Amino acid sequence: MKALAGLYVQQFKTTMAAMFQYRASLLIWMIGQVLEPLVYLIVWSAVSNSAGGSVGSYTTRDFAGYFVILMLVNQFSYTWIMYEFEYRVREGLLSFALLKPVHPIHSDIADNVSSKLLTLPAMVLIAVALAAAFQASISPQPWAVLAFIPVLLMAFIVRFLLEWTLALAAFWTTRVSAINQTYFVLMLFLSGQIAPLTLLPYPVQILADVLPFRWVIGFPVELLLGKLSPAEALTGLGAQAAWLLIGFVLLRIVWKAGTKVYSAVGA
Repeated sequence: MKALAGLYVQQFKTTMAAMFQYRASLLIWMIGQVLEPLVYLIVWSAVSNSAGGSVGSYTTRDFAGYFVILMLVNQFSYTWIMYEFEYRVREGLLSFALLKPVHPIHSDIADNVSSKLLTLPAMVLIAVALAAAFQASISPQPWAVLAFIPVLLMAFIVRFLLEWTLALAAFWTTRVSAINQTYFVLMLFLSGQIAPLTLLPYPVQILADVLPFRWVIGFPVELLLGKLSPAEALTGLGAQAAWLLIGFVLLRIVWKAGTKVYSAVGA
């Protein structure tokens, strides 16, 4: 563990230095992270106003609070490994990572956390500005604020494990864009990114409860908005724990099978 901690320290230093060299890329990525929830916020605010000030259990100010929090939750849990792994396999870059004495996932964790540390202050400022501009309503109970921290951490870990596992499809096919797009379309509709899940048809809500997408985005947002009871929060934590176990087991199985068939295309 001591050696692994030292590895992470060095990886953080290296990644931070690299991130500062790509400030324009980080800025573009941040703009994308802000624009999508902002568009949905404007659309649902307009719908709410035209419907008399509310849609379902959400008022116009509730929609503002929902999408502002969603922007932060998505920023904290988002990963990009699904786009990079195909390139590593196709160009043979993964071969160098496999020669190292530690699992390649540790480097990706350090990269991901480093980018979040660099962009989080700016994202928080943007969120505060949007909340003020749209008069967002955010009134969680104290217990929900305390529960939000482990829930958000679990959301990041679950999403990272699942998306890292899905990225391993590149071991069997070097063109995984269709798989990625299918995944993100499902994520868009079943995580609550396009609209609060309680406003969607009941069959969609049931599907969202079964799949992991709600538990990595919609659940933390609903918790901090004060939309959940303590019992519902515990149920959500249980679902996150279940998907954490599933993700860990799948990662081990798929990684072991993938490295057996791996061939460095670009080497």
